[in-house]
Amino acid sequence: MYRLACKSEQIEKSCRKLSCVFPGICENLNTDHSHLIQLYRKARAIPGIKRIQIGSGLRYDLAVKSPEYVKELVQHHVGGYLKIAPEHSEENVLNKMMKPAMTAYDEFKAMFEQFSREAGKEQYLIPYFIAAHPGTTDEDMLNLALWLKRYDFKLDQVQTFTPTPMAMATAMYHSGKNPLRKVTHDSEEVPVPKAGSVRRLHKAFIRYHDPNNWPMLREALKRMGREDLIGSGKKHLIPAWQPIAPRDAVLVNGSRRGGADSAAAGRAGAGRQGAGRQGAGRAGAGNNSAGKSAAGRSSSANAAFTRGGKTGSSSSPQPAVRPARPAHPRPASSKPSGKKPGRPQR
Repeated sequence: MYRLACKSEQIEKSCRKLSCVFPGICENLNTDHSHLIQLYRKARAIPGIKRIQIGSGLRYDLAVKSPEYVKELVQHHVGGYLKIAPEHSEENVLNKMMKPAMTAYDEFKAMFEQFSREAGKEQYLIPYFIAAHPGTTDEDMLNLALWLKRYDFKLDQVQTFTPTPMAMATAMYHSGKNPLRKVTHDSEEVPVPKAGSVRRLHKAFIRYHDPNNWPMLREALKRMGREDLIGSGKKHLIPAWQPIAPRDAVLVNGSRRGGADSAAAGRAGAGRQGAGRQGAGRAGAGNNSAGKSAAGRSSSANAAFTRGGKTGSSSSPQPAVRPARPAHPRPASSKPSGKKPGRPQR
């Protein structure tokens, strides 16, 4: 809105409207973008400046009033993506946000695509939407989800409304009233999604393509009487089936695998364990046999001994190893010690 102002200073001084662009663009507002176009061109002409990109912050309902500005923007200052914020698709919610209707978005989108084709560029609009804004109902979020599916939008980042100071929406959030109109005890009531379950549901509607949200959305659609939107056709919002996540993920060669890989790895592990048990059994059996043989040879050797240079036999077995001498205590030292007398010193 560079150098966009009221056409008359007198009208501007006496105006009591909250906004020059809501509920529509005021007829007294100058929407000439020529000053901004000249600013862009002067900036591009500065030595050392290769490119000036604008990624967001565009008031598209004002931009469509100047097709020349949209052409200058799209052909020289968009780096492939331009973020704009329609915020919602339903008019009653957009009124609470003081936002233009979706007709302005459609008009700007048509201009954007036309001028991108003329410049031979492949560029895209990235719309932003918000969940759980004051004044939003479950039906409003469902209609937004259907709008997103119609245009094949699958959003990764979704903003959930958070009240901030000095904002009209914050007043709605805490009072449940619409401050854009006269507030009385019987004035318009604004539905405010405060509960955590409702806020999660509103966010799930925008991310309708995420399988993790499908169980929650199925329950909500059944509760709202919109089971006709559950199925696998183009007219359906979400499928009736749920993908099965791999349950038995195992670590194989440093990477985690599931499904058939897990089963194969499990069978391989079981085979290795069985082979280990069989090997251990054979080794144990061999050791037992070797032990029995050694015990037999030791008994036979112990049955024969030498006495006086003659070989004889004895009815009692002799030990194969000579027993060690018993340990004797060392004599007590003559040096005085701090221990009690009478106890032997080792």
